[in-house]
Amino acid sequence: MALKVELKPGERIIIGDSVITNDNQRTRLFIEGSAPILREKDILTPRTADSPAKRIYLAVQLMYLAKEVGKFQDDYFALVRDILEAAPSALPYITRISNHILSGALYKALKEARGLIEYERKLISHVQSRGAGLPADAADDGQSP
Repeated sequence: MALKVELKPGERIIIGDSVITNDNQRTRLFIEGSAPILREKDILTPRTADSPAKRIYLAVQLMYLAKEVGKFQDDYFALVRDILEAAPSALPYITRISNHILSGALYKALKEARGLIEYERKLISHVQSRGAGLPADAADDGQSP
């Protein structure tokens, strides 16, 4: 079954190792195959990866696009150590991301890394507004690792 993607005018998408930019009208693509695909809204660059969780997302994104975990695993584990040192409550997210990576489900790992970015945003917002951390049940987000 083909993946249906609708692109807005000027929107970009990565398919495999190619960046495709839509022209000036809405376009619908039907994509078959196993090439990694990322829409522009899901793409981070080294410049936009400006937080620990976003840098983890970027590492997973590179694994996904290159279809090669080994090339990026040292960077990934260094980033994981850093974020867990600063926010041990992120462990459920890291566990799920790592489990997806180990099972070869890199797109699922990428989606889980999005959850880590949102958790980081909530954690920082909470710290800035009240003080020290989130309640213990907020870290798990209702999902088991």
